[in-house]
Amino acid sequence: MTVLTILNAPGTEVPDQLTDLGRKEDVELRIVEAHELGSSLPGTDVLLLWDFFSKALRSEFGHADSLKWIHAAAAGVDSLLFDELSASEVVVTNARGIFDRPIAEFVLNYILIHAKNSLRSLEDQRESVWNRRSTQNLAGSQALIVGTGSIGREIAKVLSALDINVTGAGSHARTGDADFGSVIDSSQLSSHLSGVDWVINIAPLTDRTKNLFDAEVFNAMDPSAYFINVGRGEAVVTSDLVHALESGQISGAGLDVFDEEPLPAGHPLWQADNVIVTPHMSGDTDGWRTRLADQFVDLFEKYAAGETFPHTVDKAAGYVR
Repeated sequence: MTVLTILNAPGTEVPDQLTDLGRKEDVELRIVEAHELGSSLPGTDVLLLWDFFSKALRSEFGHADSLKWIHAAAAGVDSLLFDELSASEVVVTNARGIFDRPIAEFVLNYILIHAKNSLRSLEDQRESVWNRRSTQNLAGSQALIVGTGSIGREIAKVLSALDINVTGAGSHARTGDADFGSVIDSSQLSSHLSGVDWVINIAPLTDRTKNLFDAEVFNAMDPSAYFINVGRGEAVVTSDLVHALESGQISGAGLDVFDEEPLPAGHPLWQADNVIVTPHMSGDTDGWRTRLADQFVDLFEKYAAGETFPHTVDKAAGYVR
């Protein structure tokens, strides 16, 4: 008998694909919310974090006496990898592949809105102003994608299709990469920003990437550069970003993630006319929860059959290698 526990968020419906697993003769299904997790962990073999923003497991992990596998229904697992779990034998998987194309399209959306000055066009429309003007070419522009995992690679493919020149930044420098050509060491980021039009963060949050985008990095960008963050809010020193935007050190930003979410009312980023704020939704296209559920069912069948997972999080590194 396999005991499967699903940690669900209050008010969130668990899809039928997941509840159907409880109808299997050899599966005991427990669906709980955060306040019930501690009492449900004893005997649990598999834990699905359907409430993917929850940090409840950290305080309750001591109750996990038979846990073998945790699946996070999200791409990022930084909030999950606390020391006790990282040191354990528990296997961790994530929703690798589910959000690649949606996030790549969202990044392109930010770029198009800025390059074609669409916000100004909407303002003119509201005021009935006929204001013809030229806009920026995308072909031949330069993009640096910080984060060379599957999402970063999909962003590279989408942008390359529009003849945007793409390079990457990752944990180590290399050449001959199939999607990026050359990859720089992200620790040397400020030395490689001259001439870059689009600086895009999709890196996982690790010790290396926390506060990576600080005053030094923003100062190294061209005044015409545009910053996009669809990775993690904690990768950015927000006060330094606000200063860079207000002082004209960079031309603007498209921000989907923040170090504090929801972004507090009255925060200067809400009012900045050179910023697009979206509420952590870059991967959420129609049917995304269904796709997440289908992915877990497929992985659960592999687990039940004793097969190897197609991807596993390297708990020391903090991401799927």
